[in-house]
Amino acid sequence: MFGRFIESVAVARIIALALIFFALFVRVADPIPVQLVRNLTFDSFQRILPRTPEALPVAIIDIDDASIAELGQWPWPRTRFAEMIDTLTSYGAVAIAFDVIFAEPDRLSPKAVAIDNEALPLGVSQALSQLPDNDDVLAEAFQRARVIVGQTSVRSAFHRATQSAEVQDVPHATMGPPPDGFILELPDLVQNLSVLEDAAAGRGMFSIRPDPDGVYRNLPMVMRAEGHLRLALAPEMLRVATGGAPFVLRSNEAGVDGVVLARQFVQTSADGTVRPYLTRSRQDRFIPAADVLNGTLKPAQVSGKLLFFGTSAVGLGDYRATPFGVSVPGVELHAQLLENLLTNTLLQRPNYAISVELTVTFLLCLLFVIVTPIMNAKFLAASSLAFLVTCGWGSFLLFQNERILLDASFPIVSALATIIFMSTANYMREEKRRRDIRSAFGHYVSEDLVDAISDNPDGLQLGGETRELTLLFSDVRGFTPIAESFRDNPAGLTRLMNTFLNLQSNAILNERGTIDKFMGDAVMAFWNAPLPHEDHVRAACRAALLMRDGVEALNAKRQKEAQDTGTVFMEIRFGIGIATGSCMVGNMGSDTRFDYTAMGDPVNLASRLEGQSSTYGKTVIVAAETARRVGDEFALLELDLVRLKGKRQAEHIFALLGTSELRKNAPFQQIWSRNAEMLHAYRSREWQTAKNLLAVMAKLNADHDFGLDRHLANYRERIDAFEMAPPPDDWDGVHDATSK
Repeated sequence: MFGRFIESVAVARIIALALIFFALFVRVADPIPVQLVRNLTFDSFQRILPRTPEALPVAIIDIDDASIAELGQWPWPRTRFAEMIDTLTSYGAVAIAFDVIFAEPDRLSPKAVAIDNEALPLGVSQALSQLPDNDDVLAEAFQRARVIVGQTSVRSAFHRATQSAEVQDVPHATMGPPPDGFILELPDLVQNLSVLEDAAAGRGMFSIRPDPDGVYRNLPMVMRAEGHLRLALAPEMLRVATGGAPFVLRSNEAGVDGVVLARQFVQTSADGTVRPYLTRSRQDRFIPAADVLNGTLKPAQVSGKLLFFGTSAVGLGDYRATPFGVSVPGVELHAQLLENLLTNTLLQRPNYAISVELTVTFLLCLLFVIVTPIMNAKFLAASSLAFLVTCGWGSFLLFQNERILLDASFPIVSALATIIFMSTANYMREEKRRRDIRSAFGHYVSEDLVDAISDNPDGLQLGGETRELTLLFSDVRGFTPIAESFRDNPAGLTRLMNTFLNLQSNAILNERGTIDKFMGDAVMAFWNAPLPHEDHVRAACRAALLMRDGVEALNAKRQKEAQDTGTVFMEIRFGIGIATGSCMVGNMGSDTRFDYTAMGDPVNLASRLEGQSSTYGKTVIVAAETARRVGDEFALLELDLVRLKGKRQAEHIFALLGTSELRKNAPFQQIWSRNAEMLHAYRSREWQTAKNLLAVMAKLNADHDFGLDRHLANYRERIDAFEMAPPPDDWDGVHDATSK
């Protein structure tokens, strides 16, 4: 048993180890579902503990719905932007970045208006054509300030690229191998008008891409468009605002290592992205664009600040989903990235993160593979919870104190899967052990009793209950001669008795009976306990007939085998007694050893009836209460009114000959009627009438083989004796049994 336990545990552990290595492979492959769970975990950290808002020199000039309503429909003339730039510069703005692109000439320029409106008077048209172009006016405003123009790339795979103007490089240097295959590659670059590009102090990309679930968590620091390296809009603004020194891209064989910018090193992921630590959307970041022109803006609001031009207008559709579960204007993500760069609060996903996560996953899973099969279930649950909570809490503390993102979700999910697998293996092993025990136990008692004990182990204690039972006793008659015939073949005797007892057991169990015990070649069984059996009386009778028919078939088979081999055939003859009545049933015995059994007068009665089967020459004898309960559903023939040995009260006893089919048979009805008449004549001392009826019954018995020879002989012998010595006057027809 212990060896099988070790073997089953070893197999489960080998499978579990294989699954652990498969899980590690999945983590290295990092499919989208794994990324999604990891990202949701990190999102929850930011929701629980968002970045604390600080007074930072970053603000957004917001093209909001109110400003559009006040200043007119979008797009506005470029002169309006020029006016705002001049105002902001005069108020002390350090740098201005546009999350808006001016890729086409302003259709509101005076010359464009003149061309588009041919009906204008010639003088008006000529006057308009001589006015400064709006784009030139905006370019001049660019030159009077530090302006970073925004650039982007195409959004559709079906976009047909047009020939763009010459792409100007942003000052930079590279250290390490080219980051090909890692860095974000943009095949097309959408630029501003050349006059604006030339006048700008910097050029930054505002193209950002979401994660597979549509959430913007990772923002690019550096990317490549049409083969030219570009910083994103926020880091480009920082570069220009700090003097415009070239940025340095550092890379290695694993991809991009980071960017040196404004005399600081910003570590990035291998693809050149960073993960900003966000605050919730703040209204005080936004300054309505209309306020810049209508005199509402105060110089202190923009003095010394880095400003982004962007839009929150719903109709312009520049909204991005964030880890907080809400969408914000895209320009706010650029502003928050710049705040992170200024305060050095970017979230860090170090290069060693995957190695740590793989190691923790392996060690946690290995621990549970080792301890799950041998640990108490309650302690396993408590310790598992403690380990997993510690793992999750440690990940959160790293985020809180160091802004380091180490994923606890994959180790926790893998460990839970390991615990579930090993617990399932344990459960299946225990189920198999229970099945083995039930199977072994089921050889001795009925499956119903096994089920009842399994469902209610508390029932395994001394005591019982009063319940109506139908009891059956079976015993082999003349076993000694059979045993002697197997004197030189004890194994053959064992096989024969096992076959006989199997027939008995199967018949009982098929009718949902409970086998109380085997006593050598005898069997005791009962119905209606431990589980209720509404049809227990009939079930016992059906089982008895199955037992009788099975043994008859066994005898026929053995007789043929004896003829074929020339050996002596010894017929197995046995008797069955059945009684019904109220008994005490339950666990009987001592505190250390007890049996589930029944006690009561019906138990003794059934045992005595089995002993009378040889006296009356019938296999199955039932008591009066049993016969009354089954009614006409079985072929019953009254045998006697007998006072069994050890009992004071006489009992009507009956032979169970067959089912209702035999009961409906005409010859049986004839012999049943003659038998009733014979018993009446016998008990009325009408000896001659009884003898005449016995003769009629003998002919019917011979013609139809009812097996009543011994029954008829008993009454002939009694009548002959009474004719010679009549019974006393107070004789009531009761026969006193002389043996058990």
